[in-house]
This record gives sequence, C-alpha cells and structure tokens, in this order.
Amino acid sequence: MQGVNILFEQETLMRLMQGLLVSLEISVISIIISVFGGLVLGVLMSLKNKPLYWLLKICLEIVRIMPTIVWLFIFYFGLTRATGMHISAFMASLLVFSVWGVFEMMDIVRGAVVSIPKHQFESAQSLGLSKFKIYTYVIVPLAFRRLVPGAVNLLSRMIKTTSIVVLIGVVEVVKVGQQIIERHVFTNNMSPFWVYGFIFFLYFIICYPISKFSKKLEERWG
Repeated sequence: MQGVNILFEQETLMRLMQGLLVSLEISVISIIISVFGGLVLGVLMSLKNKPLYWLLKICLEIVRIMPTIVWLFIFYFGLTRATGMHISAFMASLLVFSVWGVFEMMDIVRGAVVSIPKHQFESAQSLGLSKFKIYTYVIVPLAFRRLVPGAVNLLSRMIKTTSIVVLIGVVEVVKVGQQIIERHVFTNNMSPFWVYGFIFFLYFIICYPISKFSKKLEERWG
C-alpha cells in the first residue's frame, strides 16, 4: 500500500503524539474549568432570581449563537488589538473553550436541578437545612444522575472541536499532520490519506469510548 510507510517513521509518530498532547491539554484544562464553573453557574441559574437568570441566559445565547471559530478569531485577533495585550494562540483557545464549556455545562446543570421534584426541596427545608446545605447535600447529588449523560456528551464534543484551533496557528495534531503532508507532498502523494486517516483513528479511540460510556449512562439512569 503506497505511502503507508510514512506512519512508521519514528519522527512522524513522535510529532503526531506531541500534537495530540497539545489537543488533549486544551481539552482537559477547559473541561475541568467547565465542570466546576458550569456547576456553580447552573445552580445559580436555577435559583428564583430573575435578573440573575436572564443575565446568565443572555450570556448563554450569545455563546451559542456565535460559532466557536468566530470566538477564536475575536479572542486571538480582536482582543489582542483592542487591549494591546499579547495573547498566545494556545491561551486564546483555552479561554474560548473554557467559556463555551462553562455556559453549556451551566445549562445542563440548570436543567438537571430544576427537574428535581419540588417535594425534595420542601422535605429538606422541613429538616431545618439552610439553602446552601439543601443544594449541597440534597439537590446537586440528586441532579448528578440526570446531568452526567449530557455532560459526557458535551465533553466529547469539546475534545473533537479542538481541531479548529489549527485555524489560529496552534500546533496541535491536525496542524502537525498538515506539516507532515507538506513535507512529503512531492514524494508521497498518498500522504494526506494516511496522515489524516491516522488522525481520525486517534480521535476515534479517544471519543468513541466516551460516547459509549454516555449511552450506557443514559440507558441505566434514563
């Protein structure tokens, strides 16, 4: 099979693994921020505070309406010129994915919390628990089962979407793949097929188990 030998070159594999590590670094850090930030904002959004609810709702819609790639360009190109600050492509990617993840997670948490039957809150109140303790020890643990499948799906989407950071120059796995292809373009015309095919395989072995795990949780806890 013409061109497959490109994948068995030690330098090629090392560079692709280094690129994958950058992709995973962006994903993991933004996912951790999203989980904790989304949990806090989701609980706040579920409270009966209309000004706070509508403020968070507007922020959520702004984040959802604007494509992620546009946010990357705004943070990396626009914010840099507007503030005079230097923001690296990696940091801009991290900021965008964290903000996106936090607000998407917030909506998942809010939906899970408001789906808890009202009598659970009333029962905890009758025991003399404060509002903080009610949410900490009763509402959030009960909502956890309902939010996990949606949260896992979101995390899987975040990992896959990190591939677009190549457009602002982050040297992640897709960018490394492009560089390898350009290097072999005249000597190996099948290099795009094998390199991109291998990148597909890398994303598949990371995201497929997560998707299967999410489906199992939906079946078990649905």
